[in-house]
Amino acid sequence: MVQYNFKKMPVVPSGKDFIDIILSRNQRQTPTVVHKGYAINRLRQFYMRKVKYTQTDFHEKLSAIIDEFPRLDDIHPFYGDLLHVLYNKDHYKLALDQIDTARNLISEIAIDYVKLLKYGDSLYRCKSLKVAALGRMCTVIKRIGPTLAYLEQIRQHMARLPSIDPNTRTILICGYPNVGKSSFINKITRADVDVQPYAFTTKSLFVGHTDYKYLRYQVIDTPWILDRPFEDCNIIEMCSITALAHLRAAVLFFLDISGSCGYTIAQQAALFHSIKSLFMNKPLIIVCNKTDLQPLEGISEEDMKLVTEMKAEAVKTVIGQGGEATNDDGILLTMSTLTEEGVISVKNAACERLLNQRVELKMKSKKINDCLDRFHVEIPKPGDQRERPPSMPQAVLEAKAKQAAEKEKRTTEKDLDNENGGAGVYSASLKKNYILAHDEWKEDIMPEILDKHNVFDFIDPDILNRLEELEREEGIRQAEVDDDVEMGGMELTPEEQKTLAQIRKKKSLLIQQHRIKKITAESRPTVPRIFDKDREFTTKIMWRQLSELGIDPRKATN
Repeated sequence: MVQYNFKKMPVVPSGKDFIDIILSRNQRQTPTVVHKGYAINRLRQFYMRKVKYTQTDFHEKLSAIIDEFPRLDDIHPFYGDLLHVLYNKDHYKLALDQIDTARNLISEIAIDYVKLLKYGDSLYRCKSLKVAALGRMCTVIKRIGPTLAYLEQIRQHMARLPSIDPNTRTILICGYPNVGKSSFINKITRADVDVQPYAFTTKSLFVGHTDYKYLRYQVIDTPWILDRPFEDCNIIEMCSITALAHLRAAVLFFLDISGSCGYTIAQQAALFHSIKSLFMNKPLIIVCNKTDLQPLEGISEEDMKLVTEMKAEAVKTVIGQGGEATNDDGILLTMSTLTEEGVISVKNAACERLLNQRVELKMKSKKINDCLDRFHVEIPKPGDQRERPPSMPQAVLEAKAKQAAEKEKRTTEKDLDNENGGAGVYSASLKKNYILAHDEWKEDIMPEILDKHNVFDFIDPDILNRLEELEREEGIRQAEVDDDVEMGGMELTPEEQKTLAQIRKKKSLLIQQHRIKKITAESRPTVPRIFDKDREFTTKIMWRQLSELGIDPRKATN
């Protein structure tokens, strides 16, 4: 299956950008230093390399542009005609031919100047020939600047085209403007087509996808078509006509029987008869939309006659097996995209008709004979005349009956709301699903303040688990303390215990004194004399401190 993805096409640079890209790359990728004292052969090779490299770069870039743009004769006729409608096939081909001509001219320029460089007799002569060669190449690119700009516009427009597969299962929607085509595709797919209460909203092809019987279907919303000759149709109308002419699809012709679109049923019938040649060999369904405004049975006899004629023509357009027209079941359908009545029926009918036609075509092809040789369908034959109806176990039947009874008896909050006055009157009880020991406790009022305390401050859902953990931890610590006391009493005598108590008391006193010294000035280090500007550290203070320590201060002063 061929996929057309024009979004991956590379950007076409402008003429000036094209020259800047090539010359800057030439400057980076080729040597740049040359001296006058080099041999003449070396100078020739230096400048020939630059000319050849520039020509190769131009050739690669221009070839990439020519190869990336699709050739209208090689792609599917749908895309070929669509591009011709949007851009004019002749102008498109002429632009690509100009690019090809420029590529050949640059190659010829490079060949000519390489021949001249072989006979260069000085550095100045070789450099002048290189400058002339690159200048002529750039001149060729400047001349095709408008062509490059035109191709870039085409590339941007092609990138915005929807990705349509011409060979897959397709449903095509067509009709007058404002008849409900875009609303229908929004209902059956995830497409987000703009819908407005006025005509001429859809101006291009839009694609959505839907599923039916585990198969993916492509739904295309075409722009509006007016009843006039093909020669007078504009580009928007020609997009729809191109899709109708080239895509193998089930066609849904939308008919607004209410007349709210601004066109009568007679005008819509005239459009149907003018384009009915595009419906040949395609499953065709006439969809009468907006039945919420005007039912099909309520239209006038003249309009009903026109609808009947359209139905008869639709039956003739679809050719079944043996060349006989198929039955008229599912040819004329009614629906309303506003109320969504009949929308799914129209989708299912279109998918079924298209699937049947594709199966018939495949059955008529030669490939089916090769496939049928590989298939063998075995049909079992009954061994006796006994009837064996399907049976279910009694337990399963009882369970199903019980589930059905529970489903019928179940009362929802919405039912209670409707029974008790509706919104604003009925207030749902949030306590009825509480799990308590007695059901009468559910509606009890919980006080917020009890004994001058906030009740919610003392509510902890995990309080019992935490209490058990605390009790377990306290038991473990108490056991450790008891073991230490028992062990100390067994090892120490009364005198040793008394001595141990004194040691502990002395130790606690030393710890307290140390803590006091840390917050007093006595714990500060001795300051050198050069920092003792206030003469706080004198010999008198030293005499007193040494005396307190039991040292004779006279020995220190001497």
